[in-house]
Amino acid sequence: MVKIVWEFQVRPGREEEFELFYNGEGLWAMLFRKSPDYFGTKLMRDLDTPGRYVTVDKWETAYDFERFKKTAEFEYNAIDGKCEELTESERLVGVFQEI
Repeated sequence: MVKIVWEFQVRPGREEEFELFYNGEGLWAMLFRKSPDYFGTKLMRDLDTPGRYVTVDKWETAYDFERFKKTAEFEYNAIDGKCEELTESERLVGVFQEI
């Protein structure tokens, strides 16, 4: 099992909308659930830095995530494009394997 961790800085005033898209029941999770290799998303808000969030997506392997991105490329890019306006920055923190 791997966890893919992303960090976001959300534009002021867009936090509520961001949370709707990125929570474990949001648009991204709905897309990812089309893969049997996806096991959920956690969304966390930083209590010390306004607008800073982290998502943790759980996949069987990093390869499964990359393969899914290719097979769902059109939908993935459409959601990604829509969500870009919600954030000031987005950064892949890393891909972590559970021990």
